[in-house]
Amino acid sequence: MGVTQSLIFLLSFQLLHLIKGSTVWLNENGYEDLVVAINPQVPEDANIILNTMNMIKNASNSLFEMTKHRFFFKSVKIIIPKTWKKNTNYSRIKTESYDQADVIIADYYMKYVDDPYTLLYEGCKMKGRYIHFTPNFLLNENLTNVYGEKGRVFVHEWTHFRWGVFDEYSRDVPFYVSEKATIEATSCPAGVTGIPVFQDCRGDICKPRSCRYDGQLYEKGCVFIPDIHQNISCSIMYMQYARPHNRMENLRTAAETYLLHDIETGSWVGIVTFDSDATERAHLQQITNDETRQKLVQLLPIIPSGLTNICAGIHKGLKVIANKMNTTYGSEIVLLTDGEDPGIPACFNLVKQSGTKIHTIALGPQADKKLEELSELTGGLKLSAPDGVVPSKLTEVFSAITSGNGDISEQSIQLESKELAVQHSAWMNTTVPVDKTVGNDTFFSIAWNLSQPFFFLRDPKGKEYGSSDFIIDNSNPYTARLRINGTAEVGDWQLYIKNVHPATQGISVTATSRPAYYDVAPVIAAAHMNRANTAFNPVVVYAEVSQGFWPVLGATVTATIEKDDGTAVTLELLDNGAGADVMKNDGIYSRYFTSLQGTGRYSLKVKSHGRNATTRLSLQRNQASYNSGYRENGKIYVTAPRPEFADEELQVQLGSFSRISTGSFVVNTGDPAPAYPPCKVTDLHARIENRTIVLSWTAPGGDFDNGKADHYIIKTSENLLDLRNNFDRATSVKCSDLIPKEAGREESFEIQPENKAGNGTKIYFAIRAVDDNNLISEVSNIAQTTWFLPLKAFAPLNHQGNTNGANTAVIVAVTALCVAVVCTIVNSTLCLFSKKKGRLEIEKMQRHV
Repeated sequence: MGVTQSLIFLLSFQLLHLIKGSTVWLNENGYEDLVVAINPQVPEDANIILNTMNMIKNASNSLFEMTKHRFFFKSVKIIIPKTWKKNTNYSRIKTESYDQADVIIADYYMKYVDDPYTLLYEGCKMKGRYIHFTPNFLLNENLTNVYGEKGRVFVHEWTHFRWGVFDEYSRDVPFYVSEKATIEATSCPAGVTGIPVFQDCRGDICKPRSCRYDGQLYEKGCVFIPDIHQNISCSIMYMQYARPHNRMENLRTAAETYLLHDIETGSWVGIVTFDSDATERAHLQQITNDETRQKLVQLLPIIPSGLTNICAGIHKGLKVIANKMNTTYGSEIVLLTDGEDPGIPACFNLVKQSGTKIHTIALGPQADKKLEELSELTGGLKLSAPDGVVPSKLTEVFSAITSGNGDISEQSIQLESKELAVQHSAWMNTTVPVDKTVGNDTFFSIAWNLSQPFFFLRDPKGKEYGSSDFIIDNSNPYTARLRINGTAEVGDWQLYIKNVHPATQGISVTATSRPAYYDVAPVIAAAHMNRANTAFNPVVVYAEVSQGFWPVLGATVTATIEKDDGTAVTLELLDNGAGADVMKNDGIYSRYFTSLQGTGRYSLKVKSHGRNATTRLSLQRNQASYNSGYRENGKIYVTAPRPEFADEELQVQLGSFSRISTGSFVVNTGDPAPAYPPCKVTDLHARIENRTIVLSWTAPGGDFDNGKADHYIIKTSENLLDLRNNFDRATSVKCSDLIPKEAGREESFEIQPENKAGNGTKIYFAIRAVDDNNLISEVSNIAQTTWFLPLKAFAPLNHQGNTNGANTAVIVAVTALCVAVVCTIVNSTLCLFSKKKGRLEIEKMQRHV
């Protein structure tokens, strides 16, 4: 962000010859030699200098943001009247003069007039003569309510002065009739919210009232009163006093949440900020109680500072760690930035040798493109967060950063994170389920961007918490927080929020908790995105839902992917063994992401939700082979039977649960294909029913496993290799009447064989899906069935004929039956033993649940 790198105070001891024209110039995106002159008739007041410095510093930051990191103020010179007291910090002027100044501080000849203005000689695109401020404007803080924050006022006037831009409001025509025959305020952009008001004045007393309508427009004297907070970005030339979305406020709120509730007790934390240089704001200290957390929060930065020197921040962070720990090995740095820094490669060797893991958070679209390389070099997390009117997205990203020591008993688990644009008088109601595996240190947060809504929280037993029970800090008046004492009640917590602001505003809800028991693993969810090593290299979204090392099945898992400057895309992730999902019922929910919007950063948010009726555990599917026994020197050695579990033993009464997990992915090159084909069918099955062959599979999509295909191509052969290697030349199966279903649904198709194959004939089938662009999927797995017709009933024995064949068949059948019965008895015995053993282990693990 922008910075004023130096302020030089100049004292005028002599008159200089008159030099017309400004000397301010642009040097590597920074304006240098900006001259501010104080009129000699202005009484001496040191606060004028101090407030001017602060105004231009804030203006530099605002200009830097508004121009998307293109311009800032680099150096400023202030000419001080020679009638003021001398100061050793002042320097003699060189070629600067009052008449040459870009900014003049002087009183109006008329009292009580403090309007800042810019003197312009020419039209648009032409530079102005000077900017004028009164001493009272700089000294009177109450004027902020009239004109807005002084830094934004300076940018408004600088835009006049430097580029000749006109105002985008009209005192003469405050309203107009739109194309829709409605009365609109003259504003930039359209859509600014507010109300028309008439000031009814009698003497010195004025009372606002509603404007009267004269049939075409409002009465003369009617003015538009805009809302101080707007959901849209307003032009600095329209209303510089509007309070725009503040990225710094969101950052502070998210960092507060992380320090107060997310980071584990016992962790060592320090705070370093950096711009063109780095500053230690908090030395490394151990979090032992709430007081320590509050002290760290008070040291968080409030206003943005200057340029982006990431290496300076890393150097300072490593120094802070080493000063306390005498080493940087095993430490972690959370590095967040929204700026660009071409010098990042200069500290690559440093971070590799430091033994410190660096987690990077890229905030907004302007964050440096090489930022993630710091994470790749050190094994840290690569995270990103798009801008938003409320801090929920940034809070989600912070929650992904945990100690990583394997002990999750103290880790914060995010239960809910929700953000909505809520209309006036509308409700935003949210259910937050607290299951039996969590409940300690449960915390609810509500954030808004305009004005405080009406809200209350109700626990599962009906107890209500009103707004007075929440904490709203004066330093952060747009967030309300509530911590539940002890262990939260298990069940659904209902949060009711009503927007009482006259316009639509953004509202977000966040809920976190910690595990309820030290020795019972909580349900957790982990999310990430990756390129698949297959044709077209599609991006795949994964979410693992588990309790300890046990996969959790039957959850509803939804992923939201958002590009840093694009629209959000929502996908339902599936654990069905089809499409992007490699294995069914392994607790890993997957889906292809086919809506890439070009290069850039993509943030991922996954919500996993389960209900009592659908939540069950499963053994891991990718396991080492279990050896049932072996034979050595002709002797058979049998090992203990492998434990088996019935479904009812894997049902876990967790109650309803909800988990939020986050991730990020960077696309450095454009998507290699303009469109994706349907994904490969991987679960094609064939069986015989009533002399009919039945094929079944999971429907692919039109774009991998999204949408639906246009039609199918089904082939058959009695030779597996011919079908696999020469699919197009194999025999076609008529399936023109088969209309593909949506991706993920079960497909079934019956085939009546035209050529009756002999008993025992093996028949193979394969399928390909075709989309509406005529793109074709890969050949599916090969499904096999054996054509078998039941034998006719045995004829009476011919005692005079040869009955050896029949007797042999009967003997074989009886023998097989006997063996089957014996195996069934043995297996049943083993299962009973295994079930009993397995049940004891499960009950031990779940004794608190």
